Amino acid sequence: MKQAAWRDRARYAFDNFMARGTRALILGLFVVSLLLILLTAGVVTLAGLAQDQGFDFPTLLWRNLLRTLDPGTMGGDEGSGPFLFVMLAVTLGGIFVISTLIGIINSGIEGRLSELRKGRSRVIEREHTVILGWSQQIHTVITEIVAANSNHPGRSIVVLADRDPVEMEEEIRSRLGRHGAGRTRLVFRSGSPTDVGDLAIASVQTSRSIVVLAPETDDPDARVIKSILAVTNHAGRRPEPYHIVAEIRDRANLEIARMVGRDEVEFILAEEVIARIAAQTCRQSGLSVVYAELLDFGGDEIYMAPAGPFVGRTYGETLAAFADASPIGLLPLGGRPSLNPPGGTVIRAGDQLIVIAEDDDRITVATVPPPPIDEAWLRPATVRSAAPERTLVLGWNRRAAIIIAELDRYVPAGSTVTIVATPEGAAAEVARLATELTRQGVEFHEADSANRVVLDGLGVEGYDHIIVLCDSDVLDSERADARTLITLLHLRDIASRLGVDLSIVSEMLDVRDRALAEVARADDFIVSDRLISLMIAQVAENKHLNAVFADLMDPEGSEIYLKPAGDYVALGQQIPYVAIVESARRRGETAIGYRIATEASNASLAYGVHVNPAKTALVTFGPDDRVIVVAED
Repeated sequence: MKQAAWRDRARYAFDNFMARGTRALILGLFVVSLLLILLTAGVVTLAGLAQDQGFDFPTLLWRNLLRTLDPGTMGGDEGSGPFLFVMLAVTLGGIFVISTLIGIINSGIEGRLSELRKGRSRVIEREHTVILGWSQQIHTVITEIVAANSNHPGRSIVVLADRDPVEMEEEIRSRLGRHGAGRTRLVFRSGSPTDVGDLAIASVQTSRSIVVLAPETDDPDARVIKSILAVTNHAGRRPEPYHIVAEIRDRANLEIARMVGRDEVEFILAEEVIARIAAQTCRQSGLSVVYAELLDFGGDEIYMAPAGPFVGRTYGETLAAFADASPIGLLPLGGRPSLNPPGGTVIRAGDQLIVIAEDDDRITVATVPPPPIDEAWLRPATVRSAAPERTLVLGWNRRAAIIIAELDRYVPAGSTVTIVATPEGAAAEVARLATELTRQGVEFHEADSANRVVLDGLGVEGYDHIIVLCDSDVLDSERADARTLITLLHLRDIASRLGVDLSIVSEMLDVRDRALAEVARADDFIVSDRLISLMIAQVAENKHLNAVFADLMDPEGSEIYLKPAGDYVALGQQIPYVAIVESARRRGETAIGYRIATEASNASLAYGVHVNPAKTALVTFGPDDRVIVVAED
């Protein structure tokens, strides 16, 4: 092998030195400058070129340093030709040194800015919310956490995702609107949510809560579980338990996810949550608005409040005790939440009340008792017989089978469900479902649910409920919502021609498309991704709420119902809301509001839904109005 020449060795050493970075280059330039100053001063001194000017060696060093830093210094030089020539060489060397120094500093600053732009520096935050991953849900999650932090100045949100941090920040701030993040500080970092080293950038060890978003990839649950592993099972984790909220798409992955996360993670089964809301909402219009109100930090939410003033008293006594809050359950000390417990349940020390309120500082016991209740206002409980129901499902996506299975848990025996869809595999899935359903039969028609000829031939006027699902499995959100809108317009035109009212519930992907879809006058809209995002934000603020929402959406136990107001109070009379609370209490139910039918199409009035009204509020009910209660049936 040929031996490397000294020139090659020198060039190799120089290349290695140059690759060491800005600090090494500045140090090297300092050494070159020092050698230049010492060499020229030594030459002038030894050759006696500055004797006529009386310069000694220290003076020459000082003057050469000035010439190196400021080439203009040579303008006043005097002396022999050789002396001036040496001084010129010093000046030219100084020009080289200063120019190189400026270039090195400029490159160093640009490199540092480039590194900062990559978002790889570690954040120094405490008690902050960390969001791991990126999906369309992040916009709503951040908006809601910002709203929750409005009365907590100094809090921050750190987002760690495999994206450019500048692009993330621009996108988020454009969606936040003119008010921006308010008092909340937003920090964006680039990195992998599944990499332990990258997690250190987001300072998960000092976080208040961690949100793990399901990525928009083929196997989102695997990425979520891997992110949880990276947080909870690495050697440098903190001893205190984390508060993690994670979204799981497939129930089959829930068991292993719980093995990984143990008690530190609150899992939200996104598909089942939407399916349960859809199954409940298709049978009672306005329910999705109630859920959105409870999940949205902009209105009334669910809080835990100390039950100290009511220790030794019963749950039923608390229902009318708050002026601006509505109790809905109890959280026993060390136990699980219990919604709508029996009115005679005694409250013990350490228990907490589960209440609906506008904010946690609005949960105060009324100082003035509510107005007296006239027994003539109240109506005795009535038992309504349940007749079999016919449900029509138009469209198909990965949630359709779960929706039909959930619907089977609510409808009376002898009911039927008809599915009209075209996606491949839908027929086989429906055939499998037919063997599992216990209360309803199932029919499948392979046809285009957005085709007018198909809709005309279905006899839609004969169905009690119609569910329009978006084609989210094969289309993007914009095209899927557009197709849903076309189907809704066809249905409303059919209803207008036949002179009938159709009970229609539609699933939407983008909340911004709901305003467009209202022209089709559907009874209710389920904005699936937004509802999940709202729930994630709520549970990130209070982990106990996950069990509360799970109970509300489970057919077992108590759920939210919208029941005819005439079953509770007299119609056509102005009565205080506290009378509704009392009428519901006597039935073993908890009233949380009402819905006015004449306001159902008015978005500015929350589509007629009034959650947690004041106990003294006066209202006059009509035959189509509803009372909103938490009840077992």
